Amino acid sequence: MNDWQKKSPLDWEKYVNKMVKVAAIEKQEYEGWALTVDPVSASIVLATFQESEEVSITVVMGHAIQEVEILKEGDDEMKQRLSCLFAPEEGKAYSPEELEKRKVSLKTWLETNHIPVTEEGESGRTICVAGVLTIDPPYGPEQCSSSNEIILSRVQGLIQGYLEKDQ
Repeated sequence: MNDWQKKSPLDWEKYVNKMVKVAAIEKQEYEGWALTVDPVSASIVLATFQESEEVSITVVMGHAIQEVEILKEGDDEMKQRLSCLFAPEEGKAYSPEELEKRKVSLKTWLETNHIPVTEEGESGRTICVAGVLTIDPPYGPEQCSSSNEIILSRVQGLIQGYLEKDQ
């Protein structure tokens, strides 16, 4: 186990949202903005921004890391940019009021079509369909989750049709 792997998650957190240079085995070097460090494998995820505004993601495996050097602190704008890299597009566009309106509308539509629906979670944000499928905000087909593939597929199709009709 190398020195990097022996660090604690609190030590690794000091590198997040900073421009770093990672020295790895076989004289490999990587530079980028540290998005996160996996606490199990000690792997570091780096993001580099290309000229065309595209983002390149590199994962350097923890066992290969020899040294990590901080090159530059991230400002608030960069921290915001990094935090949005993996956020779903739909989730960013809705205010709490809009999410509540979407939830109530979908729940009412499902109940009108005789589909049993309940609300789950601490704040009732999750819709539960027939006790076997959940729908999280922003309540689209992509946010459906179920271990039953047939029910999942059918409910996703229903929601997709409902959303297309609603627009």
